[in-house]
Amino acid sequence: MAPARLSALDASFLAVESACAHMHVGWVAVFEPPADRPAPTFAECRDHIAARLHRAPRFRQVLSPPPLGFGSSIWVDDPSFNVARHVTRSRARELTGAIDWFVSKPLRRDRPLWHIAVADQLADGRFAVIGKAHHCMVDGIAAVELASLLVDPDPDPPAPEPDNWAPRLAPRGAARLADAVGQATQRQLDLAAIPARVARSPRLAVALAERVERATRALVDAARPARGSSLNRRISPARHLARLNRPIDELVQIKRAFGVKLNDVILAVCAGGVRDLLRDHGERPIRLKTMVPVNVRGDAPSGELGNQISFMFVDLPCDEPDALRRLREIHMATTERKRAHKPEGGADVMRSLAFVPGPVQRVISRLVASPRAFNLTVSNIPGPREPLYMLGCRLVEAYPVVPIADGHAVSIGVTTVADGAHFGIYVDPEALPDADALATAIDRSIDELLAAESFAPAAAPILD
Repeated sequence: MAPARLSALDASFLAVESACAHMHVGWVAVFEPPADRPAPTFAECRDHIAARLHRAPRFRQVLSPPPLGFGSSIWVDDPSFNVARHVTRSRARELTGAIDWFVSKPLRRDRPLWHIAVADQLADGRFAVIGKAHHCMVDGIAAVELASLLVDPDPDPPAPEPDNWAPRLAPRGAARLADAVGQATQRQLDLAAIPARVARSPRLAVALAERVERATRALVDAARPARGSSLNRRISPARHLARLNRPIDELVQIKRAFGVKLNDVILAVCAGGVRDLLRDHGERPIRLKTMVPVNVRGDAPSGELGNQISFMFVDLPCDEPDALRRLREIHMATTERKRAHKPEGGADVMRSLAFVPGPVQRVISRLVASPRAFNLTVSNIPGPREPLYMLGCRLVEAYPVVPIADGHAVSIGVTTVADGAHFGIYVDPEALPDADALATAIDRSIDELLAAESFAPAAAPILD
């Protein structure tokens, strides 16, 4: 079986990483031990994780750069893999300090690109599993799926099957170079064959024209410059994760009352929170161009790693003082973009990067990630809705870590797991020291829409 290659989209997350912009996605999972048994020890947690690594082979692989710089990097088995390098203990007594120290450190590229810290000595008696994996390895959806490999729907699951893993030898340089040349040649042949294929098939010509049109629309939308904002400034390597937890039923209640999507509700409450933050800074709130990741995994196997996401850009109406009008505008904007297939067009644009040289890919990646392209990221990452357990302890909180690129001080991620909606506000605390105030402002924004919902007819479409 041939080694997996790094796609152009995966490689883009390596290209935009810097000393101050760490491109790892992550999660913070908090567990409540049952009353009838003690919390698991660190060694038990480490062994539990190690016993399940065979479910995600990429976790024991490293990136091997292309010979002579020609072609793509590939994933190869790490012959010196040691789980003790990747699952470590945090002796912190307080969760915020444990998280912030851990997520402020970049991942080493000479090892498999993931790390988990187990905080098993928290003062409140709970324990936490804090994980991170490089964005070139997983997207947000895949990160949730990987985290779910560590948990079970039953507090006492059966023992895992034996793991007889042994590293496979990496392909030799000459063979890799020949394969890279063959791949590049095949791409050019595929590209050159398109006109003849189109000429033979009118249906293909129509489909191709539609894809070109939607890709063009997505590209024009992405190229629309973002306005300057205090959320876009020079950042440091330090990170802080402010956290907010609300019952998912409250967001669903708003969704149903106004006939919108759950993602619209999340974007609206974030717009309200950011509006309050800007006003607290003494700024006039403006519309902020927001990158919203969209899952395009389709029918791909659920365990497949790598990035299978696209993006759409939505202007958050932070200048609008009325909460319902903010929700209405966002719903109209997301509906229009989905009808125009802009997420699919964005995916086509990202796939087309495979046909351009590596240096050009890197330049484009940096432009797309710059503050000229967008002001902030808001990502909704759905997770399992059933109760989940790790070593008999129930998962009670799960916060996402959505990376920030250079020039961006904040990103907002939301994970819906079991009966909770968990907001992770990820910031550089030097550039944005009041992230916890933003979490409080989003909390108020949810209350504002709930209060408006109490006067709304049941399931009334917001566009009526």
